[in-house]
Amino acid sequence: MTIAAPHVGEYAPSFAGYVARVAEIQDPLGELPSQRAKVVARLAKLSDEQASFRYAPDKWSIKDLVGHLSDVERVFAYRLLRIGRGDTTPLPGFEENDYARAAQSDRRQFGELLAEWSVVRAATMALASSLPEADWANVGTSNGAPISARALLYIILGHTEHHLAVLTDRYRVR
Repeated sequence: MTIAAPHVGEYAPSFAGYVARVAEIQDPLGELPSQRAKVVARLAKLSDEQASFRYAPDKWSIKDLVGHLSDVERVFAYRLLRIGRGDTTPLPGFEENDYARAAQSDRRQFGELLAEWSVVRAATMALASSLPEADWANVGTSNGAPISARALLYIILGHTEHHLAVLTDRYRVR
């Protein structure tokens, strides 16, 4: 199945950076497990103490970042489920910083957080694999803007790539 990159009108402008990071991917369904392996390989070597690192006092720790990846992927996958199944009910936005505070990821063991993200990604892979080809063109509304099912797939991948770059640039985790 071919799932082409979404066109600009299929997502809000705030997602353009995420889509641009992965727009050249030929097989986004195949990229989901590849990206999961890349994230786990990069982060599994960190100790709990290392994962508590913040590059500035008011910034997220690596634990917070991984908790954020889980929460955001769940939200985006839920949107993918609804829109992929043809539900046109408008979906609300969410405030990522409120979710990160509420998650209290720093109180958890890093290995648990990383394992949770891996399971969340597995659920996303199962959902994405279940959608018939025609359903990737479905369009709904999220946070007051149109969004397609295929745009959500690329946004999920691009959001993770964004945070992999943040891990490299700001946390020095390679």
